[in-house]
Amino acid sequence: MKEERARDIYVEEIMTRVPITGCPDLSTKELGSLMRSWKVGSIIITVEGRPVGIVTEKDLVEKVVAEDKLPGVVTAQEIMSSPVVTVCPRDSVADAGRKMARLHLRRLPVVENGELMGIITENDITRLSPTLIEITREWENINAPLMDRRGLGAFIGYCERCEAYSYDLRREGGASGKSSMLCPDCRDMLIQERPE
Repeated sequence: MKEERARDIYVEEIMTRVPITGCPDLSTKELGSLMRSWKVGSIIITVEGRPVGIVTEKDLVEKVVAEDKLPGVVTAQEIMSSPVVTVCPRDSVADAGRKMARLHLRRLPVVENGELMGIITENDITRLSPTLIEITREWENINAPLMDRRGLGAFIGYCERCEAYSYDLRREGGASGKSSMLCPDCRDMLIQERPE
């Protein structure tokens, strides 16, 4: 008897079908209000139904707030990530998770023939299978060329000091000479703890 392979789960089965969108000339203040109103972490920027960029909460913090720019003046077009990294509705969820892990993204617009069909996020995937994101990240770490991993300088996982999950783990040496994978907060504390 022939062994049956488990059926792939497709992106279209778990994606959010009505993503929140905006146009390139929206101010970042308007984008922030949209995110708050809809309780989302990103807005897909579209022109005539086609995605041209994406603005995330991180973009608002790093490109507007941290640079002390006026939210009512800065537009989506000025801070959006473009071109947009996307997936197709019939891509497997596992492939989408691997793409997120490889590119350090937390969400991917779902596009077919240039038209926006939805969005898939890490949360969608973890609701389906809490271990899938971790497995795809481990898979990426195992299969990525060593030089590429060292070139990035950062890893994803749990801090060996505070045990918090971080997208920016780096190897740091302690006073005992033993090195650990630490998150940014623990690296800062380590610097403060070192004798002058």
